[in-house]
Parts: sequence; structure tokens; C-alpha cells
Amino acid sequence: MPDFPDPKTMSKSELETGNVFAPSFDQNGLILAITCDANTNELLMAAYMNEESIRLTLETGFVHYYSRSRQSLWKKGESSGELQQFVEMRTDCDQDILQILAIQTGTGAACHTGRKSCLYRKVVAQNGKLQLETLDMPPLFDPAQKYKSQG
Repeated sequence: MPDFPDPKTMSKSELETGNVFAPSFDQNGLILAITCDANTNELLMAAYMNEESIRLTLETGFVHYYSRSRQSLWKKGESSGELQQFVEMRTDCDQDILQILAIQTGTGAACHTGRKSCLYRKVVAQNGKLQLETLDMPPLFDPAQKYKSQG
């Protein structure tokens, strides 16, 4: 696959309405990817991608991301078996966000906590304080068991 064009060399019209995929990476070479269930469009997770993770996703049919904390590529679900089968990639008007549509395999958990979605808590105001309230989204697996060999 050839290198991606630099969006800074394109006109606003080309970038926003043209047919050239020119992802606008940040200063660290990353772009935010929001991953949704391909069947329900439910938001599963958000992570970052770089050029290589985009290429690997398109070439292999499984979603790859870039881990900022580990400073490395990762194939989603490689260690847990909760792979994301790639279906489609979309971008917003100025090409600085990606939406990934995927089929969540395994138990169906996209989150390392065992839940279907990483967005399993909502922010609520109680007694003048902001707190988190867990939504009705029980874990689909026990993370302590699934990741015990990874210590």
C-alpha cells in the first residue's frame, strides 16, 4: 500500500469532499479511531491508530491499534481472543477521526474489563459532586481469569 497523502497539501474542498483518503495524523503520527459494532452501530471503544495499524487492519481484516502507553502496535483481542473482525472504515469531513465498523468476536467483549463496550459508566451529579454510575452492562468474562497468564 502506498503512503497516505499529506492532507496539508490538499485544498479544503479536496480534503472535505474529494475521494482521496488522506488521514490527518496528529504530531505523534496518531489518529483517533472510534470503533462501533457493525451490526448495531453501538459504540464499543475508542483508541488510536497510526499508518501501520491502518494498513494492517485493511490488509489482514482484523482491527489493529497503536497503544500510546506501550508505544507499540496491537492487534485487538490477540491475547484475549476478543478479536475485532474489520468490516468498514469511515472518516469525518476533515479526515482527523476514523470510525471503524467491526464484528466483535469471542464472548463479544470489546473492553478489557470483560464488558461489551468500554463505555459502561455514565457521569452523574450527586450532592454537588460528579460521580460514575455503572450501567447495566455486566462483564461477559472474568478478566482475572482471562488475563492471569499475562500478570
